[in-house]
Amino acid sequence: MPSLETALKSGKAIRTIGFDDAPFKRKPFSPVNISGIVCSNTRFEGMLWGEVQQDGSDATEVITRMILNSKFHPQVHLIIIDGIAVGGFNVIDLKSLSQNINRPCVSVMRHLPDLNAIKKALKNLDDGDKKFDLIMKAGEIYQQKGFIYQVCGSTPETTAQALLALTDQGNVPEALRLAHLIGSAIMTGQSSRRA
Repeated sequence: MPSLETALKSGKAIRTIGFDDAPFKRKPFSPVNISGIVCSNTRFEGMLWGEVQQDGSDATEVITRMILNSKFHPQVHLIIIDGIAVGGFNVIDLKSLSQNINRPCVSVMRHLPDLNAIKKALKNLDDGDKKFDLIMKAGEIYQQKGFIYQVCGSTPETTAQALLALTDQGNVPEALRLAHLIGSAIMTGQSSRRA
């Protein structure tokens, strides 16, 4: 297994897969596409494409399968998710994902989440309490080197160093930026402004 810490210390390229959901229409339990963009540092190297259920509970299983069944898994150092959920409130079990694929997994956020508002919104779902528990299970929310994130399978310090190496500009790692742009282009015919 490639070690993230060893790659950072040796100056080797860090290979990552960044996952984000593509634009979708708000319709409970309808399919939502997710793109997984493979980068070596900030250079695009490949792509995965999958599907989860809107507000469902299959995201962890789907992303696990996408990674393990791909040719990229043996070389990947780190998995990055845009937030802790895809397809609305299809919450990822970050700890289980990390254990399943035997790699560190990090949820990167653009802003500090309002956990009270999230808990209130989740009350509208039958399994809302379980989903909120998964968010909390992902651990402490860290703010380091301009990034806001939760991580399982690595230290906060190592993760922050890796995120810096994987980011071209701003505070969005390139794999996530590309996942957002490509997912938007595939679903709508053009990339969106926000990335």
